[in-house]
This record gives sequence, structure tokens and C-alpha cells, in this order.
Amino acid sequence: MALATKYATTDLKTCLKSCVKPWDAVNDTNFQLNMLPTGLEADLPSLPSLDNPTHLTSQFSGEGRDVQIKFDHGTTTLGFKFQHGVIIAVDSRATAGAWIASQTVKKVIEINPYLLGTMAGGAADCSFWQRVLAERCRIYELKNGERISVAAASKILANQIYAYKGYGLSLGTMICGWDKKGPGLYYVDSDGSRFSNDIFSVGSGSGYAYGVMDSEHRWDLSVEEARELG
Repeated sequence: MALATKYATTDLKTCLKSCVKPWDAVNDTNFQLNMLPTGLEADLPSLPSLDNPTHLTSQFSGEGRDVQIKFDHGTTTLGFKFQHGVIIAVDSRATAGAWIASQTVKKVIEINPYLLGTMAGGAADCSFWQRVLAERCRIYELKNGERISVAAASKILANQIYAYKGYGLSLGTMICGWDKKGPGLYYVDSDGSRFSNDIFSVGSGSGYAYGVMDSEHRWDLSVEEARELG
């Protein structure tokens, strides 16, 4: 990389522009991975070279079946929109079976200065895919000269995860931030499903969080009221 930079005749931004397809027709809903530089896809995990890889992975993970690996649950993350922005509230506990591995885990990941992601599920899956998302968002910014919208960022993540549906990912993340349209909040799960709403809570304690939000949340909250509610 150092040699390439030293002897290159064009800068990085110019190189990226030359290898990315035209973006004129791209919007938040039709953004696809195949519009990105092909070299970057080498960083993603390879699919197993089996006739039916999803059948193999389904033997090791799943819900409600006699599987060989069962994930324990113990996370609560909360996000909600209000007139001044988005509030994210998370716990900081990490468990390994019945053992509490840490009480100080950072479950909010900064994708860029205007986008945040939350962690619920497998810590490795969440942190890896959100690092990949941060890379994709930076590529978009270099190509277009403006930061990516919350909707487009969440769509990129959903498309990436959908390609690995059925392979045992454990992930439930909220992507939130502020763009030209105002505050944005999206939920993406292990199947690549993507939803938008004013309130989301993910994890085993989400039922209690939704109960509080149903009675206390309103759009015209002040900043102090929203912080206290979170």
C-alpha cells in the first residue's frame, strides 16, 4: 500500500471515482453492493464451498430446535426519535453463558460522526459488519462529496447481511443518525430484514423498554426530557 501510494500518479479519491459505477440513478432504496469497487469485496467472508451450506450451518445455530450451539440472551438496547434528534440508550453487560464476562462493554459503535450503530446478539458479528459498513459509507462520501443518508447506510448493511442469511449470524442492530431529512432510525436483523420506526428496542429486556416508551414517549420531548427517558 505504501509503495502504491508513493509511486501513484493519481490520488486515492481519483482512483476510487474511476472504479465505481455511475451514481446518478442511485437513491436510498436501490443502493446495491455491486455498485461498489470490486476489490473491496475481498474483505468479506467467503461462503463455504459445499452443496448446501445453509443446511450445515443450521445444525449449529437456531431458535426452538435441538441445535449444537445455543446463544444466551441478556442485552437491552433502545433507540427513539424526537423533535431534536435521536436518543440511544444501551446496557453495558456482556455474558458468556451464565458468567458475566464484562460490565463495561461499549455497545454503541460510531460509524461516522453522523451515524451510530448498536450491538445486540453476537459481539463479533455486530462489530465486524458495522466496521464493514463504516468502510462503505466512507467510499460513498469520497465518491459523492457528501455524507451518506441514514436510510442508504442501513440499506447497505441489510444487503450485506442478507447475502449471508441462514449462515448462523447473530445480530440485531439499530442504525441511527441525522441527515438532510432529519433524524433517522432503522433496525436490521440477522436475516437482512430492515425496518424504520420512531422507536426500537432490541434484546431480552425490550419488552420492559417498550412498556415504558408506550406511556412516556412523545415527539415534542425536550432534550432534557428525552435524555431522562432514555
